[in-house]
Amino acid sequence: MTRQLANLLDIARTAVQLGTRVLETAAVRQVSAKGPKDVVTDLDLSIEQQILAFLEERTPDIDRYSEEAGGDPARPRRRWVLDPIDGTVNLVHGLPLYGVSLALTDGVRPLLGVISLPTLRRTYWGAAELGAWCNNRAIAPSTTRDLAEAVIAIGDYGTGDDADERNAVAVALHTTLAPVAGKVRMLGSAAVDLALVADGTLDASITLGNRDWDMAAGVAIARAAGASVTDTDGTPHDLASRTTIVTAPGLSVAVLDTLRQATAGTTYA
Repeated sequence: MTRQLANLLDIARTAVQLGTRVLETAAVRQVSAKGPKDVVTDLDLSIEQQILAFLEERTPDIDRYSEEAGGDPARPRRRWVLDPIDGTVNLVHGLPLYGVSLALTDGVRPLLGVISLPTLRRTYWGAAELGAWCNNRAIAPSTTRDLAEAVIAIGDYGTGDDADERNAVAVALHTTLAPVAGKVRMLGSAAVDLALVADGTLDASITLGNRDWDMAAGVAIARAAGASVTDTDGTPHDLASRTTIVTAPGLSVAVLDTLRQATAGTTYA
């Protein structure tokens, strides 16, 4: 299994390179609204098409699912999960925090992930039993144990049917964390958040959501690096989890305790 994962990880890295080249060489020409506070660009669609075609050619027996093209919602036993550009709004507004995110999942959990952050000139990859890497350097989460020294990223405010409750919880989370955490950040990209926890740049990431294309690659990399990856209640994170809590190992208890305070009385508790 380890050898097979290593081969699939190489395929994923090559696939993500295709998208990275587009981001490095092309400019956004068209931006379209696709939902409340959400957009898609011609680059999203171009990268998605190229990567999905490559994966179909190299691994025709593995299902494919991506943010823009969709796929089988039932989570087949094995499938590639792609976000062609995570942080599209950042890209459109010239904020250099976005990237290509690709994972392989087994229907329950991510098995491997690759994230390219071209403006930072960093490519991350990782898999169970294979470790986690950034630009050929092995990575690990921070050794921070004190919440007062921690830099913590919080995911974007939500849209859609559950936005009111989710955003109220996010406000409560900011209110609870602000007095006790070192710094709180909102970077606008789950891929960026989780990659930076995996390499110790950030100490924790809290996302009140768990869409496969947003989280799967970063979860695989962070877990392979040695980070704690759980749901709100501290149970191991999987594709069915309600939230995505990724921390340096020494911060897990403190972050989860703080999160419980902020989510008390809500469906996120």
